[in-house]
Amino acid sequence: MSSPSPSRTGRALDRLAGSRSAAPGTPRRVRGASMRVALISTAIVAGVYLVVSVVVALIVTSQLTGDVNGQVARTLNTAVADVTNIVPGPRPQALFPTLDADADNGLAQYVWCIDTTGQAHQWVTADHQFAGTSSALSLPALDAGVTSARTVSLNGTSYLIAGAGVVRSPTITSRTLDSAAGTVSVLQFQLARIVVGQSMASVGNALTTVMLAEGIVGPILLLAVFLGALAVGRRVAAPIELARLRQLEFTADASHELRTPLSVIEAQTSLALAEPRDPAWYRSAFQRVQGESGRIRRLVEDLLWLARFDSTRDRAQAEHVDVAILAHIAADRFTAVAEAKGIRLTVRTAPMPLVVHAPPEWLDRLLGVLLDNACKYVPESGTVDVSVWAEGTRIRLSVDDSGPGIPLAERERIFDRFRRATDRPGGAGLGLAIANSVVTATGGRWQIWDSPAGGASMGVSWPRSLSGSALPADAAPQPVPVSAAPQPSSPRPTALAPAPAPLDVRTEPPSSPVAAADPDAFPAVADEPPMPPPGAEDGPAGDDLSPPG
Repeated sequence: MSSPSPSRTGRALDRLAGSRSAAPGTPRRVRGASMRVALISTAIVAGVYLVVSVVVALIVTSQLTGDVNGQVARTLNTAVADVTNIVPGPRPQALFPTLDADADNGLAQYVWCIDTTGQAHQWVTADHQFAGTSSALSLPALDAGVTSARTVSLNGTSYLIAGAGVVRSPTITSRTLDSAAGTVSVLQFQLARIVVGQSMASVGNALTTVMLAEGIVGPILLLAVFLGALAVGRRVAAPIELARLRQLEFTADASHELRTPLSVIEAQTSLALAEPRDPAWYRSAFQRVQGESGRIRRLVEDLLWLARFDSTRDRAQAEHVDVAILAHIAADRFTAVAEAKGIRLTVRTAPMPLVVHAPPEWLDRLLGVLLDNACKYVPESGTVDVSVWAEGTRIRLSVDDSGPGIPLAERERIFDRFRRATDRPGGAGLGLAIANSVVTATGGRWQIWDSPAGGASMGVSWPRSLSGSALPADAAPQPVPVSAAPQPSSPRPTALAPAPAPLDVRTEPPSSPVAAADPDAFPAVADEPPMPPPGAEDGPAGDDLSPPG
């Protein structure tokens, strides 16, 4: 038995991996596609973030400007109300008592009194007097007649100003402090208007803070989006790319498997048409054509079954099926094959309900694949033993043969499509792929080891669906001749009446279908002790049944 060449999927992935610096197992095609997706995602997020940042800045500016406008309007109304109550006189007056009381409000507000000549006099609320000409914040004459709020620049600083006229024009008498000259004088004028202004520095500072925060958060967010999109893209694209490569490999293998028998058929027909032959030659040629046609038919049937299985597995109707009955029915179909090769085919089942919840057609196909492989590779006068028993909360099926066995290194690869552990002709390598699809879809687990007869032992276990049993503690399954198997009234396997669904449902990951035999893997229930191993010398050879050791 020769070892098959490495999988073309593995070699294809190695070629796509590129340089040694590339991430292991990450094809260059996946990395390129993930990079493009990450860049596009980052660009989209950057554009959205820029728009959001501008909108946030506009909202903050509008909100703060509205707050300043409200404060200026309240101050203006207070100032107008204060001057309305002034009593004219020759002595300096308390011009804005309410504003003076609120001088410590922390607002950078300014009040200008405009006289009838249009000259502006700045009132200093903290000093309760007007500022001198040299120290006052000058208000341009164009802005002295302002009514509605607007923004102006005074000495390089933005101010929001608003003004209003007084009901009457009182005569104002007050002191003036010229801080630059250090002199105090008395100022008297006839008041015409009041203008109030407030610095917009707070709005600018808040806007600067918001923009700084956006500038810090933006790159961090974009970097996180890029790395996240790159990781997710690789994680999502890698299985898709692997599936694409497997599909290409599957197509190439299927084409190869079909091309070989077609080439034989074409060669035989070409030779038959080239010149007259004797009848014996024609008979031999037709036999070869018939054999190759049968090979094509079996391959096409397997491909169609896999295609239907992949497309309908989510809609399959699961039933409560007795695996023991299915084992007898499947073995009965292979009686003629076993007799032709002198193979001793036996079925061993425990006298109890051995029920699982699965589509019966799938389980019947699984048993057919296992028995077909066993009978195909077992030499003449060999043995094939089919065993079904309960082990704790699971039902276990085992097909043991005396064939060449499966090398340990090949056991994790035998479920690949078109994968064969031997170069012996007779199959396309789809049988165990079909079996693995059934086991995976029905929640089963594989156990593969060497059989006591020296060949392979292919075992599958499922969660048990019906656990009722009235067996005595020392009951053990007995071998049943294939001829004594129950004969169904119809080709479809027998299914039991519906029962509650199993509670312990576990599935072996498809990536590691081979599990080591572990007698303690499933706890035995009280009324179902573990069975002795097949072939134990407690009685006649082959009369006892238990899980393989």
